[in-house]
Amino acid sequence: MHYVFEVTAKPGYTIEQYAEAWVRASELIQQAPSAQGTRLHRKIGDERTALAIATWENKAARDALAALLPERVQEIIQSQAPFVEIHFIGEFEAPEWEVLPPGGC
Repeated sequence: MHYVFEVTAKPGYTIEQYAEAWVRASELIQQAPSAQGTRLHRKIGDERTALAIATWENKAARDALAALLPERVQEIIQSQAPFVEIHFIGEFEAPEWEVLPPGGC
């Protein structure tokens, strides 16, 4: 299951500053047994925006952790709120259809 959201840094703040906090929070979150990784992608042509994708074993596991986030993770997330706008895109199942180039890259 993928949890996807877009982050836009407000004027005077950079996506790199957000990414530093995002890495700290993600390293803590990824200690959960159901966590399967997270990625932050910079938007091409927009240096202030990034797409975040967190992968989980399933929606129930992600929801359970979200309800019990460690205090340190909550502090990190809250520290970023004044500096970024978060747009939740959605929750997506693992791919049902996938086409890879020869060799499976």
